[in-house]
Amino acid sequence: MNSKKIYDPLHGFIFLNEWEKQAIDSAVFQRLHYIHQLGVAYLVYPGATHSRFEHSLGVMHIATQIYNRLLQKHVDLQNEEDFVSYWRQIVRMAALCHDLGHLPFSHVAEKAILGTEGHEKWTLQMIQSSHLLPLWEQLQKQYPDECVLEDIVKVSIGEEKLRQISALWKEIPFSPWERVMSAVITGDFFGADRIDYLLRDARCTGASYGLFDYHQLIEMLCILPDKKAGPDELTLGIEENGLESCEAMLLARHFMYKRVYQYPSVKGYSFHMSRFMQALYAERGYLASSDSYLSVSDSEVLVEMRKALQDPHYLGHQDALALQGKDFRFHVLELPKDVSSDLLMQMQQDLGLTTKEIQWHIAQKKEEEQNFSFPVLKKNDSIVDARQCSEIPIPSFSRNWVYIDPLHSGILQKKLEDHLHSTQGERS
Repeated sequence: MNSKKIYDPLHGFIFLNEWEKQAIDSAVFQRLHYIHQLGVAYLVYPGATHSRFEHSLGVMHIATQIYNRLLQKHVDLQNEEDFVSYWRQIVRMAALCHDLGHLPFSHVAEKAILGTEGHEKWTLQMIQSSHLLPLWEQLQKQYPDECVLEDIVKVSIGEEKLRQISALWKEIPFSPWERVMSAVITGDFFGADRIDYLLRDARCTGASYGLFDYHQLIEMLCILPDKKAGPDELTLGIEENGLESCEAMLLARHFMYKRVYQYPSVKGYSFHMSRFMQALYAERGYLASSDSYLSVSDSEVLVEMRKALQDPHYLGHQDALALQGKDFRFHVLELPKDVSSDLLMQMQQDLGLTTKEIQWHIAQKKEEEQNFSFPVLKKNDSIVDARQCSEIPIPSFSRNWVYIDPLHSGILQKKLEDHLHSTQGERS
């Protein structure tokens, strides 16, 4: 029964029951009020001050819409009221919890500080923490024949990531249904997480590239057999009439990466905030425990940055200066695809630069072109791969970048131009 409503600028009223209200009133969820959804992008796009708190509410709202639509089409489950109501509650709770482990400023320093395990490792710890266990115990009493905590963990994090971050969870199997429920939130093509962040980020930055017909997308979703995974496996797919809405979403994602997430100015600010946070976390040991991890949000980092601005000997002083004034900010240059780390290391040596003056990122192979790979239910009831239906190739959003001290930016650009001309000459 709904006991509370919150007005969201994107979705209108979002309704919460008493259990969900307890979840958002917890310390681990309230912290999300103080974590910017788009990191430091608000320094470039002033409207991008929205938080992980509102995004998590939005994901719950959209995940519920997807779940309800899927169940309308799943005729064999419509009379299973206990099953349907239980999994609706699990999906909603998992959506609320899916981002609990984020660092301050979201993804800005995630790879540098948390490595390949990412924020999901800490999300798992937050879900299992003493802050939320009393709530899970209440839900367990309501559903005594179910595994409430286990199901929330599975659906909020997903099988692949869960097996990567936890040896214990490698031994716990996922059912086909649990994989589908996790895809409702975390899925690449139809997940509520992706739908909400694209719509919300576009609205708050003013970049209309991220807008697409998500109502049509949700209306056309369905659960289909996943023949690639096995005879009894299931996956999320789409009816043929919804293919254009999915194409529009993936194109929106491409343009949002190009104009917002990987916009050079945003990446420049993110570089300095990441480096500042690395120094801060190494000095203060914030990863030592769940309590110390929870004690830091954007607010605490900004207080430390203010101290660093005022004291040349304070940790991260140069990065704090760069975050305040563009004269100190590193230049961000997009690299040609054929520029390798070895070539950049050679240029670094030739210029006599240290890692404090130059750094770079070379995209991994897995970051390359994002083509369709999901089932489509055609009007004649046959099921085909989306690549057989769509004529639109989705461009890769991966890029190679170098970050260079402004004093040496000009000479590096010259070296890169010389390299480009020489390789073009060899090809001709």
